[in-house]
Amino acid sequence: MVTSAPASSPLPSLVFMPPKSTLNDAPPAPPKASGDPQPETSASTSHKFTLPKLRLEIRDLNHDGAETFLDSVSASTALQKAVQAVLTLLYGSPKSSTTTVPTTRSVTLILRSMPGVAYTTGTELDDEHKEIHFSLDYINSIATFRKMEEIKGVLTHEMVHCYQYNGFGTCPGGLIEGIADWVRLNANLSPPHWKEEATENWDAGYQHTGYFLQYLERRFGPGLVRRINEKLRIEKYEQKRFWTEMCGRPVEQLWGDYEKTLPKDGGKTEDEECVMVDREDAGTPTPKHS
Repeated sequence: MVTSAPASSPLPSLVFMPPKSTLNDAPPAPPKASGDPQPETSASTSHKFTLPKLRLEIRDLNHDGAETFLDSVSASTALQKAVQAVLTLLYGSPKSSTTTVPTTRSVTLILRSMPGVAYTTGTELDDEHKEIHFSLDYINSIATFRKMEEIKGVLTHEMVHCYQYNGFGTCPGGLIEGIADWVRLNANLSPPHWKEEATENWDAGYQHTGYFLQYLERRFGPGLVRRINEKLRIEKYEQKRFWTEMCGRPVEQLWGDYEKTLPKDGGKTEDEECVMVDREDAGTPTPKHS
């Protein structure tokens, strides 16, 4: 998320990204059902984008979470893969003529003790330099069997906030977070507790909105999320006009259509801790996963 306060991501005047699709740019077809295994996405197979300067800052090497992080992933590899996954899913290819990649020049991953999970913000230097703040306390609390995948998932979600557009600061936070979790979902990094459900509003954010966007991609064709992102690059968000131009009908109607495709016996998430991880992402003042 993008913010200067820990917890989930707010929307300062940061750089966000655009999506549009052509047959050549379209991302791989998403899974047809939340329970189906997700196919390998273009995020792992397509052309390589130019990487920004990547940095790592660990503010407390004595913290158990620091050792956990270093034992679980290679920071350079994890950050590089997160950037490539985000850019491939949101922008298609480096040569795409239908999307415009933001000029993010550097991303610094800062591991430190703090409440929540993670958040993303611009730096004092300028907004083309991003910082991802990731909680060492949270990292240390992840179940052993989930540490590597959860760390990669959070990093991918936060990396979206380094590379997405926000309608000049007018886009709802729920859609910003939903796009980030849509990318995480299609990078095959969704946690086991995620599932499609319509127990909240369409703009509840995170995986709730992420799965709604997945439904819209299936319904209106691959590349819709890219087009949404691209539209947020060039104009302010005005809900009725935005969704009518994108999908031909109001978002409330689209959400109602989505609800009809889901099982009637929606259940609760089993792993509450995981859910917090998913909402703790950057930007909100209370723990919510990234």
